[in-house]
Amino acid sequence: MPGMRHQRERSSRRTRLAILALVAVAVLVAQLCFFKVETGEYAVVTQFGDPVQVVTTAGLGIKYPYQSVRKFDARLYVYAPAISEFLTRDKSAVVASGVILWRVEDPRKYFATVFNRAGAESRLSDVLFAELGAAIGRNPLSAFVGTDQGTDRADEILAKVAEQCRHTARRDYGIEVVDVRLQRFDFPERNRLRVYARMKSERARISMKYRSEGEEEGLKIRAEAEEERIRIRSEAFKVAEQHRGEGEAEAARVYAKTLETAPDFYRFLRSLEASRKFVGAGTTLVLPADSELFGLLYDSNHYQGAKRPAAEGAAKASQSDAREEDDRPDDQMFNQGG
Repeated sequence: MPGMRHQRERSSRRTRLAILALVAVAVLVAQLCFFKVETGEYAVVTQFGDPVQVVTTAGLGIKYPYQSVRKFDARLYVYAPAISEFLTRDKSAVVASGVILWRVEDPRKYFATVFNRAGAESRLSDVLFAELGAAIGRNPLSAFVGTDQGTDRADEILAKVAEQCRHTARRDYGIEVVDVRLQRFDFPERNRLRVYARMKSERARISMKYRSEGEEEGLKIRAEAEEERIRIRSEAFKVAEQHRGEGEAEAARVYAKTLETAPDFYRFLRSLEASRKFVGAGTTLVLPADSELFGLLYDSNHYQGAKRPAAEGAAKASQSDAREEDDRPDDQMFNQGG
């Protein structure tokens, strides 16, 4: 009985070990034959270094145990190469660097040519250096840095550079270049002061041009304003002279009417106006006794008194003439009549 119990225990132990061995073999076979592809990943199955299968969708993949799996990130990468020095078409030294946005497009070609991200970025750096240097060498400095409208063509040039990089990277390395941007465009340290001096002189020339154009426009505006002022003044002078003529005509009419209705009063007013204009402040006058001004100042009834003696003198003259007619002899009258 003890021997049989011992045999059963040994048999059960062997069974457990066999089951564990089978489980371990199954797990090992599963690890060797199955692989998982995450979202945003590509998988390349290789057999002795040669790619034999490409998996671009997420899920579970199957391979032979002697095959290997290489996974690549399918997301977007941003790569900024080191800054480099170039020459423009007008022999101006500049330093420039770009930024490349890229991702894996063909995993099989990507694995066969660049193998990993470091190799891909090294190849992209060479491609960008060649294309950007060629583009800068074909264009003048003003195409990248300009003050005049229409001369700045940096976006157009970079679009062509991106297209060339995209074509080369897809054809040779299985890489999709999404975009290329200019990160830095500057002058070398040794040429910076000279370039800044030239830029200052260029800005001074442009400012002088704008200033002269402004002065010319100001002169034109002032001339037009002066012409308009002269026209307005001449028109106002014409209207004023017209009104003044009408006023003087009306004044002459009023004067004439006043003279007809009250000549003595008119003579009185005219004498007062003449006295006001003739005699200034602090003036001493020596006038004869028969002066019109003296008579006016001495007697307010001067004109009426002068009028009465004149009328009396005219009456006496007519009476003396009548008496002389009466005293003539008859023969004289007869002779006159004959």
